[in-house]
Amino acid sequence: MIDFKNTQIAFEAKNNADLRRAKFLFNTIKHPWVVKLGKVFVYITSKTGFPVGWMLKPTIYKQFVGGETLKKCTPLAQQLMKYNIRSIFDYSAEGGGSDKDIQQTFNEFISSIGYAKNNKNVAYTVFKPTALVFDELLKKASAKVKLNENEQTQYDEYRQRFEKLCQRAYDNDVRILVDAEDYCFQDAIDELTEEMMRRFNKKRAIVFTTLQMYRHDRLPYLEKLYKDAIENNYTVGMKFVRGAYMEKERERAKQLGYPDPICPTKQATDENYNKGLRYVIEHLDKFEVFSGTHNEESNMVLSKLIEEYNLERNDNRIFFAQLYGMSDNLSYNLAHENYNVAKYIPYAPVKKVLPYLLRRAEENTAIAGQTTRELELIKTEIKRRKTEKRNCKKQ
Repeated sequence: MIDFKNTQIAFEAKNNADLRRAKFLFNTIKHPWVVKLGKVFVYITSKTGFPVGWMLKPTIYKQFVGGETLKKCTPLAQQLMKYNIRSIFDYSAEGGGSDKDIQQTFNEFISSIGYAKNNKNVAYTVFKPTALVFDELLKKASAKVKLNENEQTQYDEYRQRFEKLCQRAYDNDVRILVDAEDYCFQDAIDELTEEMMRRFNKKRAIVFTTLQMYRHDRLPYLEKLYKDAIENNYTVGMKFVRGAYMEKERERAKQLGYPDPICPTKQATDENYNKGLRYVIEHLDKFEVFSGTHNEESNMVLSKLIEEYNLERNDNRIFFAQLYGMSDNLSYNLAHENYNVAKYIPYAPVKKVLPYLLRRAEENTAIAGQTTRELELIKTEIKRRKTEKRNCKKQ
């Protein structure tokens, strides 16, 4: 049994100043009104060009973002590797909506693959499909709406970008994660990702699809992928997450009059997630698995499955992952027990990463107990260090 309450291991990479900063930050964002105020702040700064780096860099940016560029993230990757934790660098710039923005983002994704090549500190690369195409176009393609000539040309360009990223990953022997998106985009993304997996995953999993397990149709889809992998002789790269768009998905389903795609309860989502983990471990001959979750139970479930099926803890086909700045009690304790662990590390200039930072704050506020857990762990470690210091003085 892994002790996820072991704060000495969880925060061994952090000094006292780091802990105090994190305590202040989580104490602040636990209040919903602060997060709502943050939304207004982001809107104003995006319209006025007000400089915010001086204020955000030492606080929320430092907590959740690796740096402005891949090069500036290098010391962080080296530091994490000292504790057996690898990195996944995610270019998280948002707010652009032009062809120029799409091309710039694509170029950054290409650079991240080159950075990961032969870099033992980096476990995977990642890209967000909606960053490579306009939303309305992807929505139409996913709904099988006939595209006009100009739209078809743009969609073909999107396909080419998607394929080039997967090809570059394959050529450089770098595993690449295809992020999941809103329900209205996902069918087109699934279709293209399946095609890439059939092409590039013959010897091992290079391309990874992502299943949001708060969708009640994802287990049947998982079984479908397994059958397809057998028929077409490839390995499925499988990234599990719970999901990021629940309220928006339910509201959209209600407005447009189609069945709600989300599991009815959190418990149903948890069961769905854990069943997915068991399924891939039972069929590991055709899967590699990436479990991206902050849920303590699911991390424990996967660790027990590894033991149950007599697999090595550091089997390269199985990775645990959490977001940088969150759930260090999971990441560091798993890594300490020799499981494969990676941190998802966003990077981008301060202004471009503001929407991402706001979502992290919202996530910590919305997820039941998330901020409270982070705070309690930090307080426990601060108290432990003070007690240890006093005992040392007495001796």
